[in-house]
Amino acid sequence: MKKNLLSLCLSLSLIAAAPAVGHAAQNDANTAPAISSQTLRNLSWTPLVPPVTQDVTLGTSSVQINQGEIQGAVGAFALPADRGSLEITLTSIATGKTLYAPNVLVLDEQMRPAAFYPSSYFPYQKPGIVSSDRLEGTLKLTPALGQKQIYLLVYTTRQDLAGTTQMTNPAKAYAAGVGNAVPDIPDPIARHTPTGTLSIKVTAEQRTGNVMIGQIFPSSAPAATTPVVVGNTQPAAAPAVTPAKPNEPMLSDSESYFNDAIKKAVKAGDVDKALKLLDEAERLGSKTARKTFIESVKR
Repeated sequence: MKKNLLSLCLSLSLIAAAPAVGHAAQNDANTAPAISSQTLRNLSWTPLVPPVTQDVTLGTSSVQINQGEIQGAVGAFALPADRGSLEITLTSIATGKTLYAPNVLVLDEQMRPAAFYPSSYFPYQKPGIVSSDRLEGTLKLTPALGQKQIYLLVYTTRQDLAGTTQMTNPAKAYAAGVGNAVPDIPDPIARHTPTGTLSIKVTAEQRTGNVMIGQIFPSSAPAATTPVVVGNTQPAAAPAVTPAKPNEPMLSDSESYFNDAIKKAVKAGDVDKALKLLDEAERLGSKTARKTFIESVKR
């Protein structure tokens, strides 16, 4: 337990020291399979206005793209770009022993590729009490000012169709969920198919997300707080954007409250609670909560 806590402590220290670069490798639109602009403009884009959760069936009668690496049914969605940051959770639900392995290409208002999330960004999730076997991932995007909407294209590829996903046997999942001994039985293998069932949940908030879609903030913004930027850059003559005002320092009474709560949570072995307290304290401007957490787990 102590070894695990020290590892977690080291990880947090590295996170604190590293620049906030997000998922730059996954977000590089240059690694996405090429799609002609004409194909994109001919698609019928389904509007999604947050907050919204929508189930989508990609069947044999759905719109198909068979172009280069892209093969099979696709989902095309238009999202508003004037609601602040967008958090999008995409779920591909297993049907029997088949799964649709999604890739997501994000396009700016001019339908130019801005970010790319390959199928590896959507890992397998075990079934739960109210959830099925699924592939799932969350995207956090910040549309740049001046745009009306951005676009999400969901598709699968030849490489994905040649692959499979090992799922968890339902009996194992149930046994683990209720605390029983997990039976030694084989897990099913799901083959990837060009059709499938998706669920897409979109929420909006005014705080900045981790991927900006469209124009870039000026280079004067602090590197540690600048979102990962993709897409076209802002012209040099454009007016500067005032950097966001940093959080005011936390009052000493509040610092003490959070630090004491973090120490108690770690001492009780509730590291999850301690991490939540740490996150909330830093969001409110604490300068000592992280040090308190690290020192607590070292004891």
